[in-house]
Amino acid sequence: MNRPALSINPDRLIERLNRLGEKGALSGGGCCRLALSDEDRQGRDLVVGWMRELGLKVSIDGIGNVMGLRPGSEDGPPVMVGSHIDTVRTGGLYDGCLGVLGGLEVVETLNETGITTKRPLAVTFFTNEEGARFAPDMMGSAVHQGFLDLDKALGLTSIEGDRVGDELEQIGYRGDAETGQLRAHCYIELHIEQGPVLDAEGITIGIVEKVQGISWSELTIEGVSNHAGTTPMALRCDAGVVASRVAVEAREMAERMGGDQVATVGVTELEPNQVNVIPRRAVMTVDLRNTDERLLQDAESHLFAFAESAAQEEGAALEKRTLARFEPVLFDQQMVDTVERNAKQLGYSTRRLPSGAGHDAQMMAPNCPTAMIFVPSRDGISHNIEEFTTPEDIEAGANVLLHVVLDKAGGGQ
Repeated sequence: MNRPALSINPDRLIERLNRLGEKGALSGGGCCRLALSDEDRQGRDLVVGWMRELGLKVSIDGIGNVMGLRPGSEDGPPVMVGSHIDTVRTGGLYDGCLGVLGGLEVVETLNETGITTKRPLAVTFFTNEEGARFAPDMMGSAVHQGFLDLDKALGLTSIEGDRVGDELEQIGYRGDAETGQLRAHCYIELHIEQGPVLDAEGITIGIVEKVQGISWSELTIEGVSNHAGTTPMALRCDAGVVASRVAVEAREMAERMGGDQVATVGVTELEPNQVNVIPRRAVMTVDLRNTDERLLQDAESHLFAFAESAAQEEGAALEKRTLARFEPVLFDQQMVDTVERNAKQLGYSTRRLPSGAGHDAQMMAPNCPTAMIFVPSRDGISHNIEEFTTPEDIEAGANVLLHVVLDKAGGGQ
């Protein structure tokens, strides 16, 4: 396909993606850049340096969200683009980072061509989108949009007991800008699909219409520890058995419901975790998602009732803690149409689809017109060091981002 007359520089964008991937690099590929870790600080320093090199005015708010502002010829709320740069423990190079660095590439392209937009343009990366170290996920964007109180967020702790506020101070990114003081005219997030649809169908650009609702819960089951050889089966109170039954039921429930329902048990920890001792305690996480809020509630009700029943049958106690809960989000129809129109005008194949993963865009959507641009993930792999998107698809996605930004911000000289 011929390159558009106004196009980003794909080599420059890919070089930045690779350089950011060096911060927290894992052997064999990928990276681990957990939110508010030293590796996260290194990544932040690198991206903030690029922002300043491009002439952006950088501000950092109280939860560590970073924004680089490019003035327009007129004042007013900016057209905002961005995502996140924190990763899961086995992250790839593209998840989140493409949206942030794609935004910087749009800015550099505009700088090179001498284009001043009417509206200001903001490139943002939000704190702790992944939730891999601190729950809930999408923390920074939730605080930015007023859905999570700043003081509450600063007081949250990781599983290891590290406090968000302390870790922000430690890495030097607890800023003084007021959270949410700069509201967006609209928000556009470029992202890899993290799923198999676009790659399997040979489609270049995904037009994201909505984001699934997400329910994260932690279940703690308290049983009785005892000798594995001397305790008759009928007299056991095995926390591990209850956890196993819940895990199997989560999978079978999702298969029965069909449609967009998915269910995942991501963590199971047993104590004392010995080969010859009945587990006295089990801690497990349950991730439920659906594009329909009513069906998501049905899944929650069923699975948690099943867990209660399974615990009672075993004589164990059950406690449930909500880690994160977000309703499904529909994106602004006009914004979705704008993405689709620009992608087609650039000659790219398109497909409308929902997002199965959570994104900062769903936090932005209730307060400003929001859209997302997806590009394929090879074999649908993400949250994995094998995560990969081709240079051609990266270029296509960033070009769509560039032209949507010009559409919404006004591409005057």
